[in-house]
Amino acid sequence: MSPPLQLKPSTSLLQNNHHTSASPRPILPSSFSSRFSSSSLPSSSLITSSRTRRQVVRCASSPTTSSVGPFEPVPSSKGSSSPAMAGKGGDSVRVKAVARVKVTVGGFLDGLRPSRTLDDIKDLVGRSLELQLVSAELDTKTGKEKQTIKSYAHKVADDEIDIVTYEADFNVPAGFGTVGAVLVANEHGTEMFLEDVKVVTVGNSAPLAIRCDSWLPPKSGDSKRVFFANKPYLPSQTPSGLKSYRKNDLVKKRGDGTGKRQATDRIYDYDVYNDLGNPDAGAGSARPVLGGNKQLPYPRRNRTGRPRSVKDPESEARAGDVYVPRDEAFSEEKNLQFSVKTLQSVLHAAVPAVQSTLIDSNQGFPSFFVIDKLFEDGVQLPRAEELGFLRSAIPRLLELLRDGPGDKILLFDRPANVRKDKFAWLRDEEFARETLAGINPYAIELVTEFPPKSKLDPAVYGPAESAITAELLEAQMGHVMTVAEAVNKKRLFMLDFHDLFLPYVHKIRALENTTMYGSRTLLFLCDDGTLRLLAIELTRPASPSLPQWRQVFTSSTDTTKSWLWRMAKAHVRAHDAGHHELVTHWLRTHGAVEPYIIAANRQLSEMHPIYQLLHPHFRYTMRINALARSALINGGGIIELTFSPQKYAMELSSVAYDKLWRFDMEALPADLIRRGMAEEDPTAEHGLKLTIKDYPFANDGLLIWDAIKAWVQSYVSRYYPDAVSVAGDTELQAFWNEVRTVGHGDKKDAPWWPELDTPESLAQTLTTIIWVAAAHHAAVNFGQYDFGGYFPNRPSIARTKMPVEEPVDAAAFEKFLDNPDQAIRECFPSQVQATLVMAVLDVLSNHSPDEEYLGGMETAPWGNDAAVQAAYLRFNQQLKEVEWIIDGRNKDRKLKNRCGAGILPYQLMKPFSQPGVTGKGIPNSTSI
Repeated sequence: MSPPLQLKPSTSLLQNNHHTSASPRPILPSSFSSRFSSSSLPSSSLITSSRTRRQVVRCASSPTTSSVGPFEPVPSSKGSSSPAMAGKGGDSVRVKAVARVKVTVGGFLDGLRPSRTLDDIKDLVGRSLELQLVSAELDTKTGKEKQTIKSYAHKVADDEIDIVTYEADFNVPAGFGTVGAVLVANEHGTEMFLEDVKVVTVGNSAPLAIRCDSWLPPKSGDSKRVFFANKPYLPSQTPSGLKSYRKNDLVKKRGDGTGKRQATDRIYDYDVYNDLGNPDAGAGSARPVLGGNKQLPYPRRNRTGRPRSVKDPESEARAGDVYVPRDEAFSEEKNLQFSVKTLQSVLHAAVPAVQSTLIDSNQGFPSFFVIDKLFEDGVQLPRAEELGFLRSAIPRLLELLRDGPGDKILLFDRPANVRKDKFAWLRDEEFARETLAGINPYAIELVTEFPPKSKLDPAVYGPAESAITAELLEAQMGHVMTVAEAVNKKRLFMLDFHDLFLPYVHKIRALENTTMYGSRTLLFLCDDGTLRLLAIELTRPASPSLPQWRQVFTSSTDTTKSWLWRMAKAHVRAHDAGHHELVTHWLRTHGAVEPYIIAANRQLSEMHPIYQLLHPHFRYTMRINALARSALINGGGIIELTFSPQKYAMELSSVAYDKLWRFDMEALPADLIRRGMAEEDPTAEHGLKLTIKDYPFANDGLLIWDAIKAWVQSYVSRYYPDAVSVAGDTELQAFWNEVRTVGHGDKKDAPWWPELDTPESLAQTLTTIIWVAAAHHAAVNFGQYDFGGYFPNRPSIARTKMPVEEPVDAAAFEKFLDNPDQAIRECFPSQVQATLVMAVLDVLSNHSPDEEYLGGMETAPWGNDAAVQAAYLRFNQQLKEVEWIIDGRNKDRKLKNRCGAGILPYQLMKPFSQPGVTGKGIPNSTSI
């Protein structure tokens, strides 16, 4: 590792923007150039500036001021200075700090406020930004911290339209030593976003770079922020002069667990999910508390400190914006593109807007022709002025009507799978293929015993054994083998939504315009590597008034049975959609990751190497989760309005957490093995033998897993040479203990939690966290519009019962026989539900222009550690190779699950993407 900056006197001026040949350039020149280029910031049309001339104003450091020119050594009667450290020989030295502040649209919009004039005056006289240099060393005489060196920075007007530069000069006294950190205070009346600080000194060609990327509140807030030099340190290696700063910064970020959090706070704390309902609005709006109890365990979310509900002291009142620490907020660019404005507009207002255009909010589509028109003519919205927000909220979807400039319509792009094959949703082959290469590839599992058996109490839920018989399956398999042979040869697979949903069937059926079954779907692996859909079992448990009902459906040439088969598939697709959104997507990525973020910020210093490794993988997650709790997963939110479980949606997610979630099984290889989709094989690629060779998600995902693991292992080995160094890292152990006992505290006593006691176990744990936050989330998120935008392919809800469910409604059955097309459309989501889900899926599938991708150079490690930089470059190159491999696989006609007529290529594990809905790209974090 390169040594930290040494302050050395010299007679030459430092050209701080250039590296000498003796100082190797980082492999990532974007750290201070392309990283801050105008192309990565909001459009200049949104920002106006008169800063066209370079104007430099400086102020000397306090407490003493010298008339000596900038960067000229101050003579001393004590002799010459040491070349290794400032002032060792008695000389003091001039040092300059260059701070870069990002221009924000809000700042310009705030330009008319009275405080703006005061801020301009402070800039002019040099009192707008206070900086203090912190020595990394203790005073050798007193054993205490050395006094910081303070200076006020002056604004420098230059040609950069998106960056304001401030410069401060320091007169560093003899013996100050190495600069290890800077303290920064914002003297403006408004917050500012500090990008970075460079500390440069005469005779040293390598400036000390300090990454900040943080909001500074006005001085009335957290007045002085400490920013450490980019060189990471384990706790035991912390320079003596920085130990208290390291400790105190963590104390500030933890808070004291009391009070309501303010928007400018940077406090991380825990709370249960007690803010999903709104008891004060009535009993129907109340929702149970998730987490902190044995009945409904759940991961923790960030504490906001909002007051408690009047009617239910266990619940938090839903008032105002949901707090997230200031640095977890979306960037302005993401806000401007689609995020906060888009989500809030769509989620809060799209429902009444679309409802206002319809006679009945439960009205289905009158024909498939009308469904198709959504992608041709759209849904007309009223001419109400208040709907103007829609154009800025979802501009991708809104167009002006040609014959009425005042009218607006909700117009949807044709999803990728429909562009490939409009009728794919009808084909059993596509149903089966999407279990391996669709948006929920985590649901399929190997059948290891036949008949499948439930783990539920048979006294309550009926016989444990499935009603699907071997004779029926063998007939569907074309008698190519027996069921026993298929099980033995690992060729029988299942989607099992039986035990998760069955206990909630009657609760859900008590609600309006929805229904539910427990379901099992059996599939057979054919010789060509594709899956054949065999049978679907739907079950309604017994109730006080009705006995258990269950029936098995199969494809058939009989027209009545064929339509019943299509309706059964619609029910299973709705089950899969609910499982995907509530479990595979929300719970296993968004919900599970938030405790890692909170614990990392509370227990790992920002100078800790593991914090620096994980930090890019936490970007925007807390903010998007807060938005989700506001309008997506909350009582009466999008999920409840449009998915079959309705008000029991998050409760079901809690049940899944209790029964299914294990940290050690969140690693991709472990997940595949648990589901029987792979087995360990040291001789095979990735150390795994896949049960289905052409399993696009697993094939591509393992390439990503291996790349992440190789990068993390290299990084970990740089800082932890042995088990002792891992076990002895107090911050690391505190972080992992808090994840287990607080963040996921409802599972703290589970025996499967890994111990962080070796470099290997640490690397495996970190790889799992990064995989979940980045690749797992990408696999289940960015294809949502492609696969679900045409909702017959993936209905979010099944609203009507099977026509043959006993006791059979004779009138309904006759109606089904007379018009089965209408019957299945009535089972599908209503017009309101469908259009709302389609709009939201479009938003959620969208990559922001400021997206930071896995292995991308924009998030490469800072600092000058050549070994770490080289390892990251290998990571980047490996991911580029993955893209080429995936492209080749998608053209290989032998791989029929990803290549063929009308088949959508599998691209969800391609690491990089352009902005927009692309069906590919792995962001670093769960960012939307």
